[in-house]
Amino acid sequence: SFVLRRAKQKQLSGAKIRMCKSFLRRNTFVLFTVAAVVVGIVLGFVLRPHNLPLREIKYFSFPGELLMRMLQMLVLPLIVSSLVSGISSLDSRASGKMGARAVIYYMVTTFIAVFIGIVMVIIIQPGKGNRDSSMSSSGSIESVQAADAFLDLIRNMFPPNLVEACFKQYKTLYKKTVLTKDITVLVNASQHTNDTKYSQVGNNSTVLQTIQETVEEMIPVSGSSNGVNALGLVVFSIFFGLVIGNMKQQGQPVKEFFDCLNDAIMRLVAIIIWYAPIGILFLIAGKIIEMKDLAQVGGQLGMYMGCVIIGLLIHGLFILPLLFFMITQRNPYTFIAGLIQALVTALGTSSSSATLPITFRCLEENNHVDKRVTRFVLPVGATINMDGTALYEAVAAIFIAQVNDMDLNFGQILTISITATAASIGAAGIPQAGLVTMVIVLTSVGLPTEDITLIIAVDWFLDRLRTTTNVLGDSLGAGIVEHLSRKELQSLDTNIGNSETEENEKSYQLICQEYDCLEHQNSESTM
Repeated sequence: SFVLRRAKQKQLSGAKIRMCKSFLRRNTFVLFTVAAVVVGIVLGFVLRPHNLPLREIKYFSFPGELLMRMLQMLVLPLIVSSLVSGISSLDSRASGKMGARAVIYYMVTTFIAVFIGIVMVIIIQPGKGNRDSSMSSSGSIESVQAADAFLDLIRNMFPPNLVEACFKQYKTLYKKTVLTKDITVLVNASQHTNDTKYSQVGNNSTVLQTIQETVEEMIPVSGSSNGVNALGLVVFSIFFGLVIGNMKQQGQPVKEFFDCLNDAIMRLVAIIIWYAPIGILFLIAGKIIEMKDLAQVGGQLGMYMGCVIIGLLIHGLFILPLLFFMITQRNPYTFIAGLIQALVTALGTSSSSATLPITFRCLEENNHVDKRVTRFVLPVGATINMDGTALYEAVAAIFIAQVNDMDLNFGQILTISITATAASIGAAGIPQAGLVTMVIVLTSVGLPTEDITLIIAVDWFLDRLRTTTNVLGDSLGAGIVEHLSRKELQSLDTNIGNSETEENEKSYQLICQEYDCLEHQNSESTM
């Protein structure tokens, strides 16, 4: 019995060691990435007291900059190839249903995020009381008219030049012009007795006189800003993919090209992913060293940070998982566990577009989400689904109102919720795009746009958290859309299987016909 007990113990210990090795092998990337975040935070706070000059900080952050450049290099071909490949694999009916489900999910979750943000900022009231002396303005914000910003959004959906859309976006600029206007006024003739023009007029008479007035006016003019016009490329790729899918066999060579391009990009991602932990380490450490005065993160600004963070945690860890569970009846936290590397990368890069290659890999390899769904849902989500940004904008707008001791009525709060939702759609997946769209939200309710500079000091950190929430929302959305679209996907698989069977039967019939012809020719020759 003692020998048997020892043998069982050895078997159990051996099984545990094998399980441990298997776990480490499966999660090597994740463990490296999480360790990189921890080391980056520690290293950043260790080097802060040395007060490194800005040049040395830039050199220190160089490995992180390389990671950002490598990921951004893959974003453009990945968005186009994944959308064209994914949509051309679906019929128009299936892609229409899938698109409708994705858009409904995006709108619902964004409205929920805005609602959570508004409730949190009204309950906590971080901006109430006298303005802290530690909270000062930093930087400057470019003025933007809400109407022009929304028109720019629509213009960018239809770029006139696809090549230019790869590196430029349309943006309305404002040019100061001096206009001279002729104004007609009534003048008393008695005041101009020396003027010969009024010599024939009575002293008590009034006459019309034209005078010139100079007015300065800001005129909107066409302009552009650097950066990929992701929205325009997404719209083009969706319609291009639909056309290729409807062309059936005729469009097959183009579809195969984009399938091959997408696979090649994902193989490049598999190479870059080994470098990701190093880049994330230096990105986070460099940003912590670059921080100015930590004493600023106190009082009202600290309360504001806490309000945004609590709102993002409620939305990301409770509301989105609850929605996922209610629809799919699956454990959302198991699904989220497969996304750890994408979430940590989002935290390090603060860009949902740059994180897109890693998100694809996590969803397809770890969570086994259908490629046709990820290729369709993720690029669209990374462009227009910004739950974290919408929540942040709602909180920031009401916080600025509280700081200025302005009481907002229900109509103004409703306006903030609508404009925050709409503005978040226009926020491209680039770092700190939320600050630009914040101008639209503040302008809609007449709040001072220059007060955005009060929150710039902590925006670098909140930007990373809301980007992580955005990526989480996109990923859970892909899982939900796949669950709701399983019938259409199964139907497509069945149709593909039937078409392949028909092709095989055709080729078999052709072989048989050729064999019969040969036999017939041989029989004729023998005769």
